[in-house]
Amino acid sequence: DVQLQASGGGLVQTGGSLRLSCVTSGFAFERYAIGWFRQAPGKEREGISCIGNVDGSTYYADSVKGRFTISSDKIKNTVYLQMNALKPDDTAVYYCAADRSAATPLTATLRPGMKESEFNYWGQGTLVTVSS
Repeated sequence: DVQLQASGGGLVQTGGSLRLSCVTSGFAFERYAIGWFRQAPGKEREGISCIGNVDGSTYYADSVKGRFTISSDKIKNTVYLQMNALKPDDTAVYYCAADRSAATPLTATLRPGMKESEFNYWGQGTLVTVSS
């Protein structure tokens, strides 16, 4: 079975940091791109970052560029999202997802923006709350 397990959310003050993890199993991790999306209360889900495990390419939405860093551990089949300088606007449920085409870092850069429809598998979310 394909599984993506997101964790690492919590409550943090403005300016603080958190690291989210997305542990995966059941598919060829090294051939996929893995993305992070978030959904704030009352808002649409937003794609914020993705990484291609084939070539290591990355994409960041403008809203997180310079503050968040995505990385991949091919031994642990895990993708991380290091989130620094957090703001109250970062409060959301964060989801990880897998794209078998591995093309999303490039397509998101060219479009620009990530599309949910390009991702084949989804994990459950982890809640991040940033207090002011």
